[in-house]
This record gives sequence, C-alpha cells and structure tokens, in this order.
Amino acid sequence: MDAQVFRSESAVSQDPIVVWGGGAIGGVVAAKLADAGQDVLLVDVVPAHIEAVRAHGLEIVGPQGERAFSRMKACLASEVEGSFSRIMLSVKGQHTRQAMEMIAPRLRADGWVLALQNGLTEATVADVVGAGRTLGALVNFASDYVGPGRIQFGGLGSLRVGEIDGADSARTREVESLLRHVDPQSSWTDRLMGYKWSKVAIGSLLFTTAMSNDTIVEQLGNRHYLPLWRALCGEVVAVARASGVEPAPFDGFAPGAFTPLASEEDAWAQMQQITDHCRRWVGKPRSGVWRDLAVRKRPTEVDPQITDIVVHGQAAGIETPTISRLIAMIREMEAGERDFGNANLDALMAAAP
Repeated sequence: MDAQVFRSESAVSQDPIVVWGGGAIGGVVAAKLADAGQDVLLVDVVPAHIEAVRAHGLEIVGPQGERAFSRMKACLASEVEGSFSRIMLSVKGQHTRQAMEMIAPRLRADGWVLALQNGLTEATVADVVGAGRTLGALVNFASDYVGPGRIQFGGLGSLRVGEIDGADSARTREVESLLRHVDPQSSWTDRLMGYKWSKVAIGSLLFTTAMSNDTIVEQLGNRHYLPLWRALCGEVVAVARASGVEPAPFDGFAPGAFTPLASEEDAWAQMQQITDHCRRWVGKPRSGVWRDLAVRKRPTEVDPQITDIVVHGQAAGIETPTISRLIAMIREMEAGERDFGNANLDALMAAAP
C-alpha cells in the first residue's frame, strides 16, 4: 500500500499567500508552501477539487508513486472575501483576464500578483492591475492535475522569478525565498522575459509532441524530426529577438542553436540536451497539452501561449509559418477532426520552410 502522509494545517494569519488556480502548477506550489508552514489559501473554480482539499488536503503523487497530503485553506473563487497582498496566479493562460478581473478588487494597493504560468501572461496581468504590481516566473517543473484533490508531480525543472523590467526588488527577493520551499534551487533573475520566451520555444515543442501518443522523450529524441524542432524553435527565437528580447538558456535549451547560423549538428546536440532534461520527468511522460486533448477532452492553452508568438511576429514583421500551422492542427485536434499519431508531426514538418 502506498504511504500516506498528512500535513498539519498552517498557522492562520491575516494575509495568507493566495494561490489562485489549484491545478498542475498552483497545486504543487500551494502544497510545498503549506508543508513549509506558510499560511496558504487555495482558490479554484472546480467545486469537487475544493471539496477534496477541504476534506483530506491536497494530494501530491510523486514521480515514484509516493503520496503526500498537504493541509491548507481552500475556497471557490466566488467565495473569496477580504483583501490580500500576495497572490500567485496559476490558472490556464486563456483564463488569465477573467481571473484577474476577480483578483483586482481583492489586491491591496501595495500588493503583487505573481504570474506562475506558461506563456507571456504577465502582459495581461499588468493590463489589469498595473506593471507596478506584476511579477513573473519561469516554471519548468513537471506536473499534472489528475483529478479532484490530486496532483501528479513529475520532476523538477528551472524555477525563476523576476520583475518584468528586470529590476532587483525587495518583493522579488521575498518571492525567491518563498519559492525555495518549492525548489531549493529556485532563484531571482534579471532576465525574466528572456526565460519566458525560451519557455515559449520549449512550449512549441511540447504542443507538437501532444499530437502523438508517443512520449515526449521518444519524439524529441528522434532525429527524423530535427528539421521540425529547428523550424519551431527558430521561429520563436527570431520573434523574440525582433521584439527586443534575447532568449535565455535553461534546462538544455540554448537559443543560439536554433538560428540560421547554427549547424544541423549544433541543433541536434542541443535537442539531445533538452531530451535528457525531459527524461528527468519520470512522473510525466507526456505533456499537459496531451492530457487536455486525450484525457480531459478540453481546449488547450494554445490561446494565448502559442498564438502570442504569431501576434508578436506580425508586430515585428517576422513570419511564423510552422507555428501558424501548428496552431491550426491543434485546433483541429480540439475539435476532434484530427487523430493522434506521428503522421501529424510528419505533416507539420513537411509544411516547414
């Protein structure tokens, strides 16, 4: 029988850390903070999820199947009362604005919202509450929401926090300290948007692997698809640079390997490093995008995570034909008009310039 561990309730305070969105990212962060003795309020919109957390705590299933239950306060978004100075936002990208409109009246004048999300959602957060109250993060650990009150943790990855403009501030240092409860190697960065753009490039790879039932490692480690990986990452790097952001290397990804000046061998060596990092995610062989399509049968985060690449590309005069085709294919899969299989990767690769 799997071992079960119940954590004690955090001490009650007048200003808890609010984790708004208790899915893959938010669930792991909330559990780690609560386990460290922080006062956490988990907010979500799924009644069954909140009921389960209230009943027995938030269950985190580890990479080897180990189980732990973390106790914390939890409520539905419609039940939130009071005002808060520390809010960690971890809803799906397409729900960012809706969540922020609920958060804005609850955020204290001197408070902040930390975007713990994939994609470039910091701009939406800042649009609602102002850049002066917006923080961002690179999140590259592996996790999945697998059911009410239950999160699968797949393995560690880079975790960075920073200001949009790269400034060093007391509040980012505070968040850095908090996130070290999640991963002792997490840190502050003055290159937040560089990391975010690099994660968008990795995201384009993961969206593509979601169109097949093969694992992430099986696909990214297949040299047959190297032209596809080069085309996807190359378009993202080009758009980032044209937008005034230099992508930052992390977890095996190095932007210089996906430029016109880089050789095929340079790109393949880098893909092997990315693949090796993904092998660490033993508890998550397939992406959350695949789970959305194959298991949960719901829309993915293609909006805005991948469509933002096209929008920024259009603004900078950079064409993104491979990314655009990927978006169209994901929409077809969401609509049930395209089956899973490596034939999807072959078709996308054939469309690459």
